[in-house]
Amino acid sequence: MYTTMIKSMTGFGRCEIVRGDRKISVEMKSVNHRYLDVSIKMPKKLNFFEAAIRGELKNYIQRGKVDIFITYEDYTESNVCVKYNKELAAEYMRYLSKMAEDFSLDNDIRVSALSRYPEVLSMEEQAVDEEELWQLLAEAVRGAAEGFVETRVKEGENLRNDLIDKLDGMLVHVDYITERSPQIIAEYKQRLRDKVSELLEDANVDENRLLMEVTIFADKVCVDEELVRLRSHIETTKENLLQGGSIGRKLDFIAQEMNREANTILSKTSDLEISNRAIELKTEIEKVREQIQNIE
Repeated sequence: MYTTMIKSMTGFGRCEIVRGDRKISVEMKSVNHRYLDVSIKMPKKLNFFEAAIRGELKNYIQRGKVDIFITYEDYTESNVCVKYNKELAAEYMRYLSKMAEDFSLDNDIRVSALSRYPEVLSMEEQAVDEEELWQLLAEAVRGAAEGFVETRVKEGENLRNDLIDKLDGMLVHVDYITERSPQIIAEYKQRLRDKVSELLEDANVDENRLLMEVTIFADKVCVDEELVRLRSHIETTKENLLQGGSIGRKLDFIAQEMNREANTILSKTSDLEISNRAIELKTEIEKVREQIQNIE
């Protein structure tokens, strides 16, 4: 379930179950994290189930820093009993009698006084059915996890739509640079021809020399390979977003590659219009990377 959906790493879920005289509530919330980091706070009597709880959560969560808060209340009248430690009471009496004898005192100990001595009378919880308790706890954990995942999926859908819009906007910049790049070469050739003609006045321009200079310039400013790779990275990101799944790490790597290509385009160009577009690309890529950090 949810395996083909984009999930945000920000989520919240809560479930409370009351059955008979027992009540368990589970609350989950998460923020971004590179890996899966789960912190569970619960009553000591439930610590035995921690490994089982973590096992259940793996069915719902792959990444994120998740905080889980579990509370448990048991209103069963018979769940606590009084325990009388006869052996310890006898030990107290032996020493009290010895003290009375040693110091020639009256042994005036009464039952009410003896009962207040440490551990003579103590409260003891009755053993609970672990299987029954786990069934109740597991149901609450699953309920909270389901709500938790639903909020992540809803936020993930918003992230996907926003990212696809940004990627489409980036393709517009890539298209512009692709169309503009050949024009730079033609404009440079014309400027060079005009400059040489001006310097030589009426003398003929050496076309071979001119062609050589233009070729050298074209080689320096050529960004065809960078544009092809950048376009491929953008399309791959869109495809992954549409396919869904746990793709956050993969998309973060692709975004780094996109930024590298945009940097190269910016460093190679001497054209103001392409420079402006490359800067726009870098800005959009950074926004995309920030959003990708939120994807599981």
